[in-house]
Amino acid sequence: MGKIKVRSTTVLAVIHNGEVAIGADGQATMGNYVAKGNVKKIRKLQNGKIVTGFAGSTADAFTLLERFDEKLNSYGGSMKRAAIELAKDWRMDRYLRKLEAMLIAADKDEVLIISGTGDVLEPDHDVAAIGSGSMYAQSAALALKKHATHLSAEEMVREALNIAADICIYTNHNLVIEKVS
Repeated sequence: MGKIKVRSTTVLAVIHNGEVAIGADGQATMGNYVAKGNVKKIRKLQNGKIVTGFAGSTADAFTLLERFDEKLNSYGGSMKRAAIELAKDWRMDRYLRKLEAMLIAADKDEVLIISGTGDVLEPDHDVAAIGSGSMYAQSAALALKKHATHLSAEEMVREALNIAADICIYTNHNLVIEKVS
């Protein structure tokens, strides 16, 4: 029998009307069953100035978070520079290349996706999503940004994640949402 990995989640970040919010559900699956329903996948770094969310293998994600935090400290808290340097390491380091995880990092001005292939992406339309339910959450958030502009970024993240949880079997309604200050 092959190795069963703990995975599956939905992480979403939205920039709207000068506000940045990031959220995630709490579900982790092992194979085809729910292993835990209240995993905290959102982490604050740099005294809350940067908030990250992770998807993929939990142990791998924590390794990446630690490396990202080290890069933030090395580059004076510059999120974009730290992300690019982490991506460079990811591509060149044999150990990092085997990690199966992705990160979303957000500060008060921007959101970045740091992919498992060592890419740093600035999402279109100020919406970033990763994980099993990402396309559901991203679609809902894009619709909300277009048709419900009166909502805050935090409200958009909450509603989009709830829509994803209604549709995706790998996403639950146990949400953690943070505004980036």
